[in-house]
Amino acid sequence: MHAAAEQLGMSDAGISMHVAALRKELDDPLFIRTGTGLAFTPGGLRLASRAVEILGLQQQTAIEVTEAAHGRRLLRIAASSTFAEHAAPGLIDLFSSRADDLSVELSVHPTSRFGDLISSRAVDIAIGPAAESATGSDGIVVRPFLRYQIIAVTSPHSPLARGVPSPELLREQEWMLGPSAGSVDGEIAAILRNLAIPESRQRMFQSDAAALEEVQRAGGVTLTIGFAVAKDLAAGRLTHLTGPGLDVPGEWCTATLPPSARQPAVSELLRFITTPRCTQAMIRGTGVGVTRFRPKVHVTLWS
Repeated sequence: MHAAAEQLGMSDAGISMHVAALRKELDDPLFIRTGTGLAFTPGGLRLASRAVEILGLQQQTAIEVTEAAHGRRLLRIAASSTFAEHAAPGLIDLFSSRADDLSVELSVHPTSRFGDLISSRAVDIAIGPAAESATGSDGIVVRPFLRYQIIAVTSPHSPLARGVPSPELLREQEWMLGPSAGSVDGEIAAILRNLAIPESRQRMFQSDAAALEEVQRAGGVTLTIGFAVAKDLAAGRLTHLTGPGLDVPGEWCTATLPPSARQPAVSELLRFITTPRCTQAMIRGTGVGVTRFRPKVHVTLWS
């Protein structure tokens, strides 16, 4: 009660009065006092789970009203780190160019959080590999739209570039990895586990591009999206490694609320994202105009 009063700028008595009114309106005590503190009733638990969605909807409504007052709409996209780096710029640039009143906010999250982010309306759409938390969540619609290949590449001067490397030789290499490798539930992490690559041989970089640059400069191996390095492979700047467990197919999916609960821009994006023109934009990549793209900044502490 005291913490809620401080956060809302009210008195403890004021909070107690509001809780009492809520209990009367809902005909449920919501929580009871026990020897170890407060405990929710079943009705209180239901209200607590709904409260997250209610607050998310309140925030979404406030944003939409403010944007509408200035003649603009806002589309909030959550993405996996790999999609955000390799495909999101082309998608956002081409999609937002179709509507002068649309701004796009992109934030990067683990796929395991997609279901909660959509259900609580913290974002409008989540894009990345299909996550169990999203596909298993009631009311969330998951739709695949683009297949890709995760491949292992190395410098053309590396001894690995000749023939098929043995599992033992792979485990001896330095693996230069982008941020997606840091997600324990991600595809890259799963590949590394299947190959039994020791953590002592894994080096993390701030982006896939930085990891690729280090491979070209100092050697080693990295895992990346095949279409992202097609030009480097064709020009001989990188070499594609082949062998068991080194080529893994993937598929990006969208996760949204049902059609009746979406804002119109989400439905527009779902129709647009499967078009050939959009696919080419995601694969080729492009810069995004600063007036259309508002990235969220997340700080991760590494240890």
